[in-house]
Amino acid sequence: MILAVQHAVHDAIAAVIRRRFDLAEIPPFAIEIPPTRMLGDLAVPVAFQLARVLRRAPRVIAQDLASAIGTIPGIVRVVATPNGYLNLYLDRQQFLLERLLGQVPAAYLSSRQKTVVEHTAINPNKAAHIGHLRNAALGDTLVRVLRFAGTPVEVQNYIDDTGVQVADVIVGFKELEHQSLDDVKTIASTTRFDYYCWDLYSRVTAWYEDNDSRLDIRARVLHDLEQGGNETSALGAFIVDRIVRTHLRTMARLNIGYDLLTYEGDILRLQFWTHAFEILKAEGAVFLQTEGRLAGCWVMRIDEGGEPPFAADEDEGREKVIVRSNGVVTYVGKDIANQFWKFGLLGRDFRYRRFSEQSDGRALWSTTSDNGDAEHPPFGHAQRIYNVIDSRQMYLQALLVQALRTLGHPTEADNSVHFSYEMVALSHSTARELGYTMVGGDDAKPFVEVSGRKGLGVKIDDLLDLLAEKASAEVSKRNPELTDEDRRQTASQIEEALSFEGETGPYLQYAAVRANNIFSKLKDRDSVTEADILATLDSTPADELTQDPDDSDVHHLWALVLEASRLDEVVDQVERSLEFSGLAKYAFGLAQLFNGFYHRYSILNEEQVARKRWRAAGIAYFRSQFARTLDLMGIEVPVRM
Repeated sequence: MILAVQHAVHDAIAAVIRRRFDLAEIPPFAIEIPPTRMLGDLAVPVAFQLARVLRRAPRVIAQDLASAIGTIPGIVRVVATPNGYLNLYLDRQQFLLERLLGQVPAAYLSSRQKTVVEHTAINPNKAAHIGHLRNAALGDTLVRVLRFAGTPVEVQNYIDDTGVQVADVIVGFKELEHQSLDDVKTIASTTRFDYYCWDLYSRVTAWYEDNDSRLDIRARVLHDLEQGGNETSALGAFIVDRIVRTHLRTMARLNIGYDLLTYEGDILRLQFWTHAFEILKAEGAVFLQTEGRLAGCWVMRIDEGGEPPFAADEDEGREKVIVRSNGVVTYVGKDIANQFWKFGLLGRDFRYRRFSEQSDGRALWSTTSDNGDAEHPPFGHAQRIYNVIDSRQMYLQALLVQALRTLGHPTEADNSVHFSYEMVALSHSTARELGYTMVGGDDAKPFVEVSGRKGLGVKIDDLLDLLAEKASAEVSKRNPELTDEDRRQTASQIEEALSFEGETGPYLQYAAVRANNIFSKLKDRDSVTEADILATLDSTPADELTQDPDDSDVHHLWALVLEASRLDEVVDQVERSLEFSGLAKYAFGLAQLFNGFYHRYSILNEEQVARKRWRAAGIAYFRSQFARTLDLMGIEVPVRM
């Protein structure tokens, strides 16, 4: 792809600068893509930065550099422009052939160390809703981007099996419905259990609101969950297991998978928190408050640097409760223990069991407090951690960083990344389309908020079912000859969006299908495969790629090849910024470029053999790169649409 060439150019120019101008420190400079190919394939504006240092005109510096650069692998010409840019032209034939034949030199990547990405983390007490979908989609895309760049990634999904949400569903079964564990098992086997618990959870919330003294019941259930070995914890374990498995099936519909399920209960039962608590106390990171409203609580003093963008809880002021006066650990305490374990700083490890096999054949593991499996992959001991969680948790994520820094782990603190995002809200029209019934009147907000506690929201499975239904109708209209099974399979692959036109998933998929169809027709009509075409390129005149760039045919073919090669550059930018919209915009622009070329220039009916071969080669490279681009976004390419 393009990064290896860019780095080679950067190194060569930097070496010339040191040699010609005797500079110990070179100002940082970028390698850019000019707006048109007539201006070259790469552009370097370094002369403008050097002008301030050398006190010479950029034009003069650029001319000096151009004459001194010499040979750069893959570059056939370097031109100094009148305004001071260095424009570079690639050896186009070599560039495309190397990439088609898999002979691209490795990009100059920094050392890639093990990274943990924790995402999804849905409370295991009800069906997953679209608010959870944003977390999982962002987390999964981050994982794909990191793996594309060569980073070894471990994907974790945190299961809060001892939290208030699970406790509330237990309260619902026991207090509202008077159900035993056997009764709940019967319900689970005869209903859509995650949907059943969705409704029960909202009923419990209303039950608390009628009489807040009932919250004492929740407190007792929470205590039983943390202690374990009782009827309540057995009921909780069953509910959690059933709900987690429904969540995993939902995520599998979106091609989202994991390596490890980390259970909060195991953090408690295996004494992770107890051990972390002793470390925090020994280092003075927490202390026992003896007076005031927090008397009896173990608290962490908030650094003065914890001002905005983090806002401390008004009730706690400059102290964050880690252990309440009744001995219950707050979830930030458990998060601290978990973060220490992820970095390998805790001195303890979980036990592990094989949980299930995922749709792609990979094993999914989970932590356990039991004996576990003797052999398992190594988990934890990461050098970098991304916690994907919404912006409301910014303050608490900052406390994790503070705890690491306070205990003498500044490197780990710097490598604790909170991948933040805003909460999901729906427009009123979208809410109505999705069957959301709580769309207000004149005084309603301009958007509709999602609240699982109130039972307000759109379940992910309902959304996917609706999209698949609409996609199936569109596929049937376009392909009436398809069987029901083929239609369902195709519809499931394009359910990411409803429109086949514009900036949507199906628009991108349609471009990929169209490129694949070219090679299917070449094989059917001419008995020519992609491999056959590649085998002839060495002996085929490359005028289609190398003629004067004013030729519109060459401009469009080479523009498509060069833009397709930028995938690794775009991924690098996305990884640095965590702005995934850049990947989506790149995919859409590349699809537009291909569609423009497809409509303007013939391939199947082109009579000139050399031109036909090189155009087919360019499309082969596009479809390979475009399929990788779609995969980074979790989008499949259907056989037909």
